[in-house]
Amino acid sequence: MIYLVAMLAIIRREAMRFVRQRSRFLAALVRPLVWLVVFAAGFRAALGLSIIPPYQTYITYEVYIVPGLCGMIQLFNGMQSSLSLVYDQEMGSMRLLLTSPLPRWWLLLSKLLAGALVSILQVYVFLAVAAGFGITLDPWGYVAVLPALVLSGLMLGALGLLISSTIRQLENFAGVMNFVIFPMFFLSTALYPLWKMAESSQLLRDICAWNPFTHAVELIRFALYLHPNLWALLWVCLSFALFFGAAVLGYDPAHGMTRRRKG
Repeated sequence: MIYLVAMLAIIRREAMRFVRQRSRFLAALVRPLVWLVVFAAGFRAALGLSIIPPYQTYITYEVYIVPGLCGMIQLFNGMQSSLSLVYDQEMGSMRLLLTSPLPRWWLLLSKLLAGALVSILQVYVFLAVAAGFGITLDPWGYVAVLPALVLSGLMLGALGLLISSTIRQLENFAGVMNFVIFPMFFLSTALYPLWKMAESSQLLRDICAWNPFTHAVELIRFALYLHPNLWALLWVCLSFALFFGAAVLGYDPAHGMTRRRKG
């Protein structure tokens, strides 16, 4: 019961912070809509992707990039949640939280779950707005994608958590965040499939194939189209375990942030 109370308290705190930061919600919604409405036409014309047959069916380019934009929302939200962690570290509230008698990994997992739930809310609002523009998917796809969004949100949040454990000052986080976000997004299948990337460079294609964000996007994409993707599921779970384990070590006073600060 104590574990559950602590998790609910952290989720409630993150939800209240999100409600008070309306600009954060608008930014999370406007950014993918700009890509969907404005840039989609240009990319479609430049890449020659008027129709794409990756799943034994033909889909428009706008429908193809919707899962990638859902992943974009979760990626930015994971980094913004980590930014709040860096701020909490400077203010001392994060260190106060980590001194509670509960296990450190449980507190960090609760923080990740809170951030994932916020990102899922943003994704569903984006999907609703996209449907208003005529970009619709199978109704059951909106239900089937929920577990994929939970897993991808946890994985991307764990990556942000790992990055925040290495940052000492708030001013340094913005540069590191951009260094991570844009390469992960553009070197993935969010905007174009792997076979299209291979036409340009086999090396870039291999980088995209090893990118954890690629597998998060593919997990979301296949779920929206009601197709299981066990390979992407395995990659996302392994990446989450790796990022979260490293983040827990990073927030361990004997190994990570606290020891470096004292030094």
